This record gives sequence, C-alpha cells and structure tokens, in this order.
Amino acid sequence: MGGETIELTYPFCKRITQVKNPRNMTEEEKKYAAEQKKLAAEEKKLAAEEKKKQKVIDKEIQTTKKTGKDAPKSHGEILRDQISDALETYEKSPSSLFLSSITAGLEIGFSYLMICTVFFFAMGKMDEGSIFKLISLVYPLGFILVVLGQSILFTEQTALLTLPVLNKKQTIRAMLKLWGVVISGNLIGGYIIALLLNWLGPRLGIFDKEVVVTIALHVLEVKPMVILVSAIVAGWLMGLLSWLLASVKDTISRIVMIFLITSVLAFTSLHHSIIGSIEVFSGMLKSPEISLLDYLMFQGLALLGNAFGGAIFVGLIKYRAFVYNIVGK
Repeated sequence: MGGETIELTYPFCKRITQVKNPRNMTEEEKKYAAEQKKLAAEEKKLAAEEKKKQKVIDKEIQTTKKTGKDAPKSHGEILRDQISDALETYEKSPSSLFLSSITAGLEIGFSYLMICTVFFFAMGKMDEGSIFKLISLVYPLGFILVVLGQSILFTEQTALLTLPVLNKKQTIRAMLKLWGVVISGNLIGGYIIALLLNWLGPRLGIFDKEVVVTIALHVLEVKPMVILVSAIVAGWLMGLLSWLLASVKDTISRIVMIFLITSVLAFTSLHHSIIGSIEVFSGMLKSPEISLLDYLMFQGLALLGNAFGGAIFVGLIKYRAFVYNIVGK
C-alpha cells in the first residue's frame, strides 16, 4: 500500500514525522495535514517574494547614480556609502575594533577636560545655569577628535551598524556583539581618561573636586525616565550626525557639522552615554553623594536610550523611507 509522509504536531509535544497510509488517517489528521501543506506553500511563496524584493532593493542601492561634484548626495547614495562603511567595520578584527573604541573613549575625554576647565574659571563670574550653556562651545572638541581621527564611538556608529542588518547583510547577533565590543572599549577608555584628568586637573589648578561633583550631579539631577528619553533624543541626533557626515567630504564642513550637532547636546543637557559616563564616574570617585548604583542606573538608561534613538529614528526610518520608495509598500 502506498504511504504518505506527514508531520503531526500535538500540544506540548515536539514535531514528529510519520509515514501513514492515507486510508488509515482520521478526518482530523487529513485536515491537519492539508493545512500544514497549505502553510508550507504560503511560507515558501512569501520567502520567494521577500527574496525578490531584497534583490530589487540591493540593485537600486548599488546602481544609485553619483551626484555631481558640487551637488549634495542623494538619499540612495548616502545609504549605499553608509552600508559599505558599516560592512567594513563588521569585517575588522575584534582586537582592532576594541583598541579603536578605547581610543575614542580616551579622545572624548578632552571634551570633559574643557568642560571642567571652563566651569572652574567661570565660577563666581556667572550663575551656574549660564555656565552650563557656555560649556556648549567647548563640548564638541572630543567629538571632532574622534570623528576626524576615525576612532569608533558607540553613539556615532549605532545607526550605521544597524543598516547592514536591515539590508540582510548581517545578523542581529553580529550587530549586538559588535556593539558590545565598542561599548566596552569606549567605557574603558573613558575610565582611564577620567582617572588621569581627575589626578591632573587639581595639580595644574585648572579645576577642582567641587567642579567635578557639580557636573556629575547636574547629569543625575533629573528623574530616570527623563534620562532615558533625553538619551533617546541624543542618540537620534548622533545618528543624524553620522548620516549627515556621509553627505559632506571636506574637513571644514565636517567640523562645522560635528560642532552644530554636539553643541546642541550640551546646550540642551541631553544625555550622552560615553561622555556622561566620564562625568558621573568622576563624580562617583570624588563624592559619597554619588553611589555605584547611581552610576549603573545612569549608564544603563543612557546606553539603552542612545541605542534606541540611533537605531530606530535614524537607521530604521532612513532605510525604510528608501525601501518604501522602491517597493511601494
């Protein structure tokens, strides 16, 4: 007698494969087998459509025409360059990425050096609120050093590293692993520069303990939910910075772009996970008012917010805007 191979799935049981004569099957089993075949056919059809759609998207990205020398880059051209740059980052060795990330953490510390120095010399001459606004003029220094020096900073790379995942060139697991390496390196570099500057500053007479603690408390003075939402907006802006930098080539334009975006972060007191880590970590070293729990709470919320802001509001939305224009869905 001829038999038919069917897959039966029972509640709370693993899927099992049986060879059963159709004549011996119950009506319920026949109905279930037919439904399974129908579902398998639909899944196969959807997979084929998705594959076809992805080919169209990839072709459109790759064949996007370059704009003229003096004309701004198109959406597709920026997206292509961003994906290409991100894939190069994925191909780098973990040790290279880690060292570059540590370098970025160290370099961003020069923003902290200038923040503390300006605050110290402005104290007594201006009110505290005005000093924090004035700091926005020196805050961009570390970011300029990081970006022009090609070091890897988490918030600048968040949206960038999301694009190959959306384009199905990399997996979420690979992205999270890369994020972990970059975050670890950035934080370690930040800890090192924080220890160095907190030792050096008072000895050079450029800032003191009071300044360090005041800055840290300013970062922590708002509620946790505010820190999270603030970090989302900061991550959004940093993702936009990465996107905008891909549209300009000359150094002066890049410096102006970095200055404008990062000075907004400082002027509005938005929370950046890496430089914020240096600020709060330094305050924790100098004052019993700031505990390890305070630092960990801030760091967790800031990292989560920055990642969400960059990945969703820039990476996902910019990519989907391009895709919807191509596939019409």
